[in-house]
Amino acid sequence: MAIKRRAHRVVAAGAVGAATLGTLLLSTPAASAAPVVIPGVGNFDVPDPILNAIPKNVVPPNMIPRGAQIPGITRPPAPVETVGQRAAKAAMSRVGDPYVYGATGPNAFDCSGLVQWSYQQAGRQLPRTSYAQLDAGAPVGLNALQPGDVVSYYGGSHSGMYVGNGNIVHASTYGEPVAVAPLYSMPIAGARRYS
Repeated sequence: MAIKRRAHRVVAAGAVGAATLGTLLLSTPAASAAPVVIPGVGNFDVPDPILNAIPKNVVPPNMIPRGAQIPGITRPPAPVETVGQRAAKAAMSRVGDPYVYGATGPNAFDCSGLVQWSYQQAGRQLPRTSYAQLDAGAPVGLNALQPGDVVSYYGGSHSGMYVGNGNIVHASTYGEPVAVAPLYSMPIAGARRYS
């Protein structure tokens, strides 16, 4: 008889405990998250505890400014441009400038002068002549070209700079301004990387 009473109490306590547990589980609201935009990175659903850690002076509240440190969120590092990419941008900024034999910029160029000037803007010194540009730097295969790689043509007598998408930028000859041209528009002697 004592065993039956004890068993009855355990079952009853278990039922009450289960009911209480069920009530607690059902009455607890689900954790919520708010959409947050990180400029240059993307949109994220951020849980409220982390969102509440954002300083209150952030306006609007769904935007996190660059440089803000938020617990639990790591931001990927900003991409770093290579020397070659910076040089390619500098060269592209001169498209339309006139060709002048022996000119090294900033408003007129010959082929190797454009390459040298562009790399100077990126903080790197390159040889002055197209032949010397072909002899320096690290050799790179045409199937591995990256923006900023120097491409030499006609046995080394002409230099251009690879700018991506199968194109170079170069100062070609008298009467022709600095322009973008297809990589394979002239016979290639080799390519060099300076970054």
